[in-house]
Amino acid sequence: MKTFFRRIHLYLSLAAGIPILLACLTGAFLVFEKDLEKALHHDRYYVTAAGSQRSAEELKALAVQAFPGHKVNGIKLYGAPDRSAELNLSPAKKDKGGAAGNKEQQQGKQGAPEQKGGGKAGGEKQAGKGPQGPPPGFTVFMNPYTGEVLEKYSYRETFFFQMMALHRWLLGGNDSVGKIIMGVSTFLFMFILITGIILWWPRTRKIMVQRLKIKKDAGFKRLNHDLHIVLGFYTAIFLFIFAFTAMNWSFEWFNDALFAITKSSPKPPQAPKSSPVASANAVGFDKAFAAAQNLYPAAEFYNISAPKDSTETFTVSVLMADAAHENATNSVYVDQFSGEVKGTLAFEQRNAGQRAKSYIKPLHTGSIWGMPTKIIAFVVCLLGVSFPITGVIMWLNRTKKKNRKTEKKVAAIA
Repeated sequence: MKTFFRRIHLYLSLAAGIPILLACLTGAFLVFEKDLEKALHHDRYYVTAAGSQRSAEELKALAVQAFPGHKVNGIKLYGAPDRSAELNLSPAKKDKGGAAGNKEQQQGKQGAPEQKGGGKAGGEKQAGKGPQGPPPGFTVFMNPYTGEVLEKYSYRETFFFQMMALHRWLLGGNDSVGKIIMGVSTFLFMFILITGIILWWPRTRKIMVQRLKIKKDAGFKRLNHDLHIVLGFYTAIFLFIFAFTAMNWSFEWFNDALFAITKSSPKPPQAPKSSPVASANAVGFDKAFAAAQNLYPAAEFYNISAPKDSTETFTVSVLMADAAHENATNSVYVDQFSGEVKGTLAFEQRNAGQRAKSYIKPLHTGSIWGMPTKIIAFVVCLLGVSFPITGVIMWLNRTKKKNRKTEKKVAAIA
């Protein structure tokens, strides 16, 4: 029976080995994306707290002044006094007369880089745009105290976007063959890991003890064998979690199955509508921010998305400091005319499927429990790079051994 599983393990590994190696290598880079970005670009994310902060509407006006012909889709404000503000801008659509429409000034959704989450899930929509698509938006980092523009940021122009594109699509784009190759290879990787555990499973207690530790004073072949077998056992469960959660971005059936199993809808509850009032003007980002802050004081951030049209509300996504993970946000819906809170949706009120789906990215990126799980994810990804290499060496050694036996038999017969 083990001969059968060994062949399955070998053939699947030879077929998917290179994509798996690339996925693990790029995944190791992406684990600490946010941490490295903040360390390497400290002045983009942090400011010196001095005096009172400017209002959200003032920041919006200064951003539009700095980038004429653009509209502000959303503003992300942090609870920490030393964090910069993030404004998401995109080209304003022109009306028939050639001027930017007032309603268009309120269109769009917030897409700040931290919300994209390390590049693995973010950037998909942008990367899928063809050359004929609309110009991409960008994020403007601003000093909330002075209103100074710190940096114009486009995720697609960064090193980490290239790592994400290689990790998910082999640089081919969201609708490319590269995405299919990576998706299928990751799917096969789960079976490689399962067959690997079956092959590892020892017959006796003595063999188990040997397969739980690396024999350091052995020769190269034994050392390579132990690196593959022993480390493969310790990392298998983590690699399986990473591969399993990766299905979320590769196959639509994975999402369908998730919501089918949880017997829930993939669509969130319909957001309430604003109540248009004749001769009333929109209240702007300030009222939306104040309403959300009143409900959820001392939050980690408030991500305010502008309404798409005159019937929608401001949507404020709020992440509390004690949230289960980075996607466990609460939503506040604020009437764009009166500033009244029209409704809220706490993370706990989302259905089972939506809550389960929100855990996928933190599990996949290793950020689920902060720095400890990030370190585990980083080490496991690096070891994942080694397994195709050590596996190929083991296969070549076995092939040479079989060839020598065959040659001896032929020589004996002759």
